[in-house]
Amino acid sequence: MGKMEVMYASERSAARLLDMRPAEFRALVDAGALPPPVKIAGKLERWSVGDLDAIVRGIKPKPVEDFDL
Repeated sequence: MGKMEVMYASERSAARLLDMRPAEFRALVDAGALPPPVKIAGKLERWSVGDLDAIVRGIKPKPVEDFDL
């Protein structure tokens, strides 16, 4: 089996992927520049790594389009 890719990340891991502090990451989520988390099993919050990558690359629109990253 090959190496598995992370599909969803915790707030801390998602912030690390974007090279920022969790507080900075959460501020961007709260401002609408990044998507809200997905609820897994009703309580775990995780972010789609693919969605975050697509937003940063400009492939997928930001949740609030008038916000610049």
